[in-house]
Amino acid sequence: MKTYSAADVAATSPEQLARLREGPAEAYAAWIRAAAELGLVEAQTIYGQMLLDGVGVDSQPEEGLAWFKRAANADHPMAINMVGRCYENGWGVPRDDTVAAYWFRLAADRGLDWGMYNYAHMLRSGRGGVTQNKAAALALYQQAAQTGHVKSIGVVGRFYEAGDVVGQDMERAFDCYQRCAEGGDFRGMFHLGRLLLLRGKKEEAVQWLVRVPETSTPAFLKEANAMLQDCGFPALYEV
Repeated sequence: MKTYSAADVAATSPEQLARLREGPAEAYAAWIRAAAELGLVEAQTIYGQMLLDGVGVDSQPEEGLAWFKRAANADHPMAINMVGRCYENGWGVPRDDTVAAYWFRLAADRGLDWGMYNYAHMLRSGRGGVTQNKAAALALYQQAAQTGHVKSIGVVGRFYEAGDVVGQDMERAFDCYQRCAEGGDFRGMFHLGRLLLLRGKKEEAVQWLVRVPETSTPAFLKEANAMLQDCGFPALYEV
């Protein structure tokens, strides 16, 4: 694997970096590692993600977390959020929702959409030692949604459909699901398709429902089948 010196990193033009990013993942990872070791905080965050996912390098969650922490200590919002994700999911460290909630709140306080979304989950469910507060959770989801955060838009739709915290408003729910689906989120696609079925628009519904398995998790497909059956429709997905 090619190695890069500090001089190489400094001499890399934006165009050269773009070509590296579009080329073999191993070459890009080598450049990112060199930049991370030089102290470039954005590179530290990217390299942490590559180590976590095993992109261009062997998967090393513990090492990925170490890089996230280095960038988080330099106040990089996404790195702060990713430290929380590691603790939430047990990536490179034992699971600890309390520690995860701490990091998510830091990221949310810095205005990061993903931080707001993840900390809102803690507030909504009362996890991680956080006092359950659905109203505060919805406020954070709405704040993230206003930045265009697709998953938060979908969750706001669920609140309006259920009439949870706010009054039930099916038109607002439908609008949220549509924006979420158009943003590429599988949950938004499913809920939009489900509401279209309930409105008798089967052909439109199917166009969204068939796309759900492309990016969905098996757990969600099982949940989706149950929701369809609760609405009087047959299960659609193989799980």
